[in-house]
Formats: sequence, C-alpha cells, structure tokens
Amino acid sequence: MKTRGTGIVGYNVQAAVDAKHHLIVAHEVTNIGIDRDQLSSMSKQARTAMGAQDLTVIADRGYFKGEEILACHEAGITAIVPKTVTSNATAEGRFGKADFIYDAENNEYRCPAGQRLIWRYSSIEKGLKMHRYWSSHCQRCSLKGKCTPSEQRRVSRWENEVVLEAMQTRLDHAPDSMRIRRQTAEHPFGTIKLWMGSAHFLTKTLDRVSTEMSLHVLAYNLKRMMKLMGTEALMEAMRA
Repeated sequence: MKTRGTGIVGYNVQAAVDAKHHLIVAHEVTNIGIDRDQLSSMSKQARTAMGAQDLTVIADRGYFKGEEILACHEAGITAIVPKTVTSNATAEGRFGKADFIYDAENNEYRCPAGQRLIWRYSSIEKGLKMHRYWSSHCQRCSLKGKCTPSEQRRVSRWENEVVLEAMQTRLDHAPDSMRIRRQTAEHPFGTIKLWMGSAHFLTKTLDRVSTEMSLHVLAYNLKRMMKLMGTEALMEAMRA
C-alpha cells in the first residue's frame, strides 16, 4: 500500500493505493495543509478496506513523524518512510546524527572520533521523552571543527527511537521503495487531476468536496478494473 497526499485548491487529499493493482483502496479529504499526522489513520483505513492482516505502508518524507510511525508499529503495520533531514550540522557540512552510533547495551553513543557519549539526563519536549548524551572529551578532540561549534556535541534520542531505527534499516534494505511509491501512487492522482481540469473541484465546503472526490475515486477504480478484468467480467462480478 502506498500513501499520497496532495493539495488541490485549499484541500488536502490523502489516498492509499494498492501496489499490486494500483487501485485507490482508501481516501480522505481534509483541510489540514500537512501530511505528517495522517500516516497511521490512512494506513488503518487501508488495512480495513483490504481486509489484510499484514500491511506494509510506503510513504514519502512528508509523512515522517515519530509518533505516527510508532502508532503504525503498535497497530502491527510496517511503515517505510524516509526521514526528513533538518539538521543544521548536516546542512553546514558537519557530522550528522547518523554518524553517531548508538550502543543499546551500554545506552551510549560512539562518535566519529571513537569517544563515548554517555547518558546525562532525560526531559519532556513537546510531549516526547528525550534522552541527552555527550562526551567530556570534545574540547580536546581534533575533529571538533567538523562536529560542533559548541563546547560539546550533544545528541538527543527519543525513548522510542528504536522503532525509527528499525524502519531506516528496512529502507536501507529496500532502496527502490521510493521509486516504486512514485510509480504506484502518482499515477492515480495525475489521472484524476487531468480529468478535473484547471478548475479542479467544482463544489465548496469539506462535505461536498469529499463527496466529489469520492465520485472521482469511484470512476478511477471502475476504469482501472475494466482495464484489468475487461468490461464483461467486471459486469458479471458486480451482478454476482
């Protein structure tokens, strides 16, 4: 299952597309401009619609949010979402967090210079429990210029970061995931937008736009099924 969100004249359309048949199995229209809070909701809707026990969801980086990925994990849904890189250090050419290796057994990080960043304290930030790690060796480190302009390089770790690390491992072992997502999820949206024309939605208010979008999805799925099955086989299946 692939997820896709797109803004069309003030509305955000979320959709889950079946990777095998390229059918839209679930969709929702919202007036929320970002996708980060939609991953687990759309995934659960897709699983219900498909009647699947096991489900793997591939979404673009706009859906990356730790709490949503954790919600998928707790629901038994496997998520593959690339992480959004927001590190100033990486942007400025210094070592990023990925260069610091976590040692779960000792609950500490190992930096590129081989020094130990030990646990210092925990705090609650935006409702999330975060752990802080740093080394006392930074001031004497020959790599400090490539690492941090501060006294110490401090590394933060979310209490459920192991879930994100497992997801990154899945992505590393499936490098074609994003290409497959684009091939699967972009086509239905491109087709429907072409049908809509420059005016896009013809109605107003969320309820009416949701109904209009449902009709577009129904039309797309019917045309897709006619291509897969043929008109006669589809009509027979509908009558059964």
